[in-house]
Amino acid sequence: MTVQEKLDIIIKSCESKKGIDTKVLDIRGMTSIADYFVIVSGNSSAQVDALAREIDEKLSEQGEEPIHSEGKNSSRWIILDFSDIIVHVFHKDEREYYNLERLWEDNGNKENHDHENEEE
Repeated sequence: MTVQEKLDIIIKSCESKKGIDTKVLDIRGMTSIADYFVIVSGNSSAQVDALAREIDEKLSEQGEEPIHSEGKNSSRWIILDFSDIIVHVFHKDEREYYNLERLWEDNGNKENHDHENEEE
């Protein structure tokens, strides 16, 4: 499965669970930990959990399992590491606090892509 196919599944999963402000950050050339970060947020711990579960299930159906995950117990910031893509699923309050987009964009990331979803 290509990286773009994985990104498409992740984005569709975020949309299906009404994820807020989904962003894809191209971090190639800035770090060796991954090629992309996908950042999405939810309004509640339940939504954060649902977003992470949906992403994990849809990629697992295609034979792509995360090599590592963190935060599933708290449902405030869940990280799913798919090797070339690391997905950060935030509660909206944690996302504002940590502001990963600013951190990585300030490091010269000009190739980021917004996938806006409206809050409901």
